[in-house]
Amino acid sequence: MSNIFSSSIGKKLVMSLSGLFLIVFLLVHLGVNSLLMFDNTGRLFNLGAHFMATNPLIKVFEPVLAIGFLLHIVWAFTITLRNMQARPVRYAVNNQSGNATFASRNMFVLGVIVLGFLAIHLANFFVKIKFTGSPLLAEVDVDGVMMENAYGLVVELFRNPIYSVVYVVWIIALWFHLTHGFWSAFQTVGLNNQIWIKRWKAVAYAYATIVAVGFAIIPLFFLLGLDA
Repeated sequence: MSNIFSSSIGKKLVMSLSGLFLIVFLLVHLGVNSLLMFDNTGRLFNLGAHFMATNPLIKVFEPVLAIGFLLHIVWAFTITLRNMQARPVRYAVNNQSGNATFASRNMFVLGVIVLGFLAIHLANFFVKIKFTGSPLLAEVDVDGVMMENAYGLVVELFRNPIYSVVYVVWIIALWFHLTHGFWSAFQTVGLNNQIWIKRWKAVAYAYATIVAVGFAIIPLFFLLGLDA
């Protein structure tokens, strides 16, 4: 049993399971972020952000989410480096075959892009909300409850053209990463017969597109002044 997580198959299994966990988180995150576009007073988004920040169940899952991210990242780096060391030439040739998609050939690079912007994103939101604070987070009264004005912080950043363009580029990289990672995760856990793989691939493209379009619309919404 102890060898499962030290083996190549075990690492892929952990990466797949942590990836599926993060896939669910993306939907939750998109749902909360979508509130930005439905109320230009910030009330709905602030209520959603306040709920996510204060709900006891969410607080329990925060460290679980962080561990999921770390496992996914560490295992991705480990597997990629071992593959490169084990078969530096053949690995490149095999991945250039006609059966390999752009996403499958570049999962590591796409993952690095996603990770890089994630670090920027966390520095601008999570760190400020949880640790350093910001004048934009000055408390507001929402339905008689005082809470941080997360809406003010998010909207100010999304109105920055440079940040929003980089954000959209990140979303494109995320789309490619998800189109392969989603069905590949199910393949790793054993749902890999010909019928189910075709189904998972179709679901992967649908899911990745919904998530990518949903996230990309938000900064464009504010850049185009549609919140006025």
